[in-house]
Amino acid sequence: MPAKLRPYVLACALLLLVAGFNWFSDRSGTETTTDVEASISADEAAAGGSLTKFTTTTASGDPSATTVDTASASSLVIARVSDLSVIDRSDLPPEALDTLDDIANGGPYPFAKDDSIFQNREQLLPLRSNGHYREYTVVTPGESDRGARRIVAGANGELYYTSDHYDSFYEILP
Repeated sequence: MPAKLRPYVLACALLLLVAGFNWFSDRSGTETTTDVEASISADEAAAGGSLTKFTTTTASGDPSATTVDTASASSLVIARVSDLSVIDRSDLPPEALDTLDDIANGGPYPFAKDDSIFQNREQLLPLRSNGHYREYTVVTPGESDRGARRIVAGANGELYYTSDHYDSFYEILP
């Protein structure tokens, strides 16, 4: 993940944590309203710094600032398995969503090479044992062959997208 995005991802994770706390409190019958404001100085952001504190404000209006240990806060972020850039499913081309559906349903696949072992010869994906990764074609409109777009799926459910025939990858967010 690019260092510039790390503070914002941490801020989002903290917001989700507080929202989850509020949801749990509401379910247990406790009335709690909390607003969260994450902060990072402009100097820290420019230097690729990390989130330093967040402030919560309760329904009574009592603010409290908390310094965050970013090493532990980073574990709140959605579990990732690589250092690759990420792509949200909503940002994938529609044909990639069709391929993901095919993978989830176990096929059928439009090409004979789909569901074959991906060797990871480029070593851009995390190193795993042979057979861990399988590749699937993402149909490219107007192409007379398989085109360059693929989804690579790992045995543990991790998913990657390439639009340039394995020259680069994005990790697909769950």
